[in-house]
Amino acid sequence: MLIRFSGALALVLLATASASAEGNPRAHSCDGLPDNGALSAALRKAVASGANNGGLGFNMWGTIVANDGTVCAVAFSGGTYTDQWLASRVISAQKASTANGLSLSRITDQAASSKGALALSTANLFAAVQPDGSLYGLQFSNPVDPSDAYFQRNGLPDDPHSFGTPNDPMVGRPIGGINVFGGGLALYSKSGGKVGGVGVSGDQSCTDHQVSWHLRHNLNLDYLRTDGIGGVSPNASNPDTIIYDIKPNTTGLVGNNGVSVGGFGHPHCVNNPTLNSDGVTPAGLEAVQ
Repeated sequence: MLIRFSGALALVLLATASASAEGNPRAHSCDGLPDNGALSAALRKAVASGANNGGLGFNMWGTIVANDGTVCAVAFSGGTYTDQWLASRVISAQKASTANGLSLSRITDQAASSKGALALSTANLFAAVQPDGSLYGLQFSNPVDPSDAYFQRNGLPDDPHSFGTPNDPMVGRPIGGINVFGGGLALYSKSGGKVGGVGVSGDQSCTDHQVSWHLRHNLNLDYLRTDGIGGVSPNASNPDTIIYDIKPNTTGLVGNNGVSVGGFGHPHCVNNPTLNSDGVTPAGLEAVQ
């Protein structure tokens, strides 16, 4: 009798869980996107490539979010979660959320005209959010809720050993956040337009951008050219790449005291990547598909 009751109870619990999942509007947000294993393998490959990545040679965190901002996978390239900057875990999620939230697929308005296709990387936002920039203040919007980043759904602090695993507390939640330096890119599939975003963090921001670019390519989610997605870069093969066009002031500093020629520039970093002949975009990046 006890066995029958246990079996019936299990069926009830299973049905309840299934109904709960079906009733969750984010239950299927990540369908078709890379899982933790795929992200981890692609991230390690991107970090190990060293193809003009520059920077300090550190390990990285990577995060994928879905088109609605739901975190789908979090991974790291080191052997354990402490082999890369721990703070970069949430930063990688912010970058993925930012690139996804501020990029668009081609849309059709009521007049049946096609417009709106634009991919913006987090690197493209640096100059625009500086004082007197066209997007000043953007970096203070959409703050991350710490309870989504560090706590279980029952409100208890999460076990750090779950960070970067399929059970990372950010998975299944809309992490939000706005990040305005290199490392975040929108994801585009061959047939579906924009499907989400990817963020990388753990080294100099210029290196984060390089690794995120290789990572997106490794994930086969860089179909911008196929769908006519443009960007702000002067390099048509890399439309949403980082742009080093900030002119230094007389003291040689960049950033708040520098001026981006095109308005979407990013400062140079330690061990900066080699540039293309245009003098402003990094060499060695795969052309978008």
